[in-house]
Amino acid sequence: MMAEGYCICDNRSIMRQDQGRAVHICLLMHKEESYKPSNTGRLIEHVLPDYSHRFYWHRTQPDPEFIRLLKNPKFQPYIIFPGDRGGYEERVVERAKEDDGKIPLFIILDGSWRQAGRMFRLSGYLQSLPVLPLNTQRHSQYKLRKAPDEFHLCTVEVAIELLIQHGQEQAGNALSAYFDVFNLRYSQSRRQQKLD
Repeated sequence: MMAEGYCICDNRSIMRQDQGRAVHICLLMHKEESYKPSNTGRLIEHVLPDYSHRFYWHRTQPDPEFIRLLKNPKFQPYIIFPGDRGGYEERVVERAKEDDGKIPLFIILDGSWRQAGRMFRLSGYLQSLPVLPLNTQRHSQYKLRKAPDEFHLCTVEVAIELLIQHGQEQAGNALSAYFDVFNLRYSQSRRQQKLD
């Protein structure tokens, strides 16, 4: 993942969540993302191994394990996607339900903005799921790829916001600290800059 000498593994904290309010993060990853060392989705898996899931997206043949996860009665899945794009207004919810006893399962479409839009529109198996827009004023701190605008967050930043907004501040802060180290070390490795 990182060039030799820039490893961030020692900076990782494996987190447990408050069981009364635990949330799960599910990455639905575009195949091209898996080859990019700048992908931040894997950071979520490093810090929250017991609360994260990853599946590769396929338009017509979704992973059977992903479909089983969506149908698992202990979870309430939500697709994290902007609510202002039009054409699916009836599916948009303001908040994840907290009173039905189900664990929120936040599905993050892990790809470029263009890829994520395509994944969202072309996946029939996602069309019945509620859409939860991420309402934040956070500016992206991601330095490795250029976002279309300053409020477009990278995958790990979306997960950080979701954790904090849903009562998992400790896990969100640990993931944020790990992301900060990743951002710095990856930038240094690209410039072959010496570590402090």
